[in-house]
Amino acid sequence: MRQHWFLSASAFVCGLLFGLGLLLAGMANPAKVLGFLDIAGLWDPSLALVMVGGIVVAFIAFTLSKKMPHSLLQAKFNWPEATAVTSPLLIGSTLFGLGWGLVGLCPGPALVLAGSGALEGLMFVVFMLIGFRLADLVQARLS
Repeated sequence: MRQHWFLSASAFVCGLLFGLGLLLAGMANPAKVLGFLDIAGLWDPSLALVMVGGIVVAFIAFTLSKKMPHSLLQAKFNWPEATAVTSPLLIGSTLFGLGWGLVGLCPGPALVLAGSGALEGLMFVVFMLIGFRLADLVQARLS
């Protein structure tokens, strides 16, 4: 029971740090993201710097964790087994990119905005959940 509480607390702290990082970097601001995507206009490269920083940190963390039998909190690692590029992956990636480009939000920043009470964040999360449900229904029909 004690380990479960500690895992939940560490997940909360990690999520809080992630949200604060998004806020401090300005990545919860859709205008900032759209400025990054506007390469033909007034391009804002700051998102690229945030991405590079995230990639470096993730690369180091994944490299170290692949050498460990379990996490520091004794949890089992669940590494993905699928490596093939499939049509659902391509379709999902395309839809994600289109949505990100249209509104300047992806799930992480949208949850941060929703948590702050911002209407655009709340609307994004509602429609994201509807999209999840629709995807489940389509997948069930195709199966």
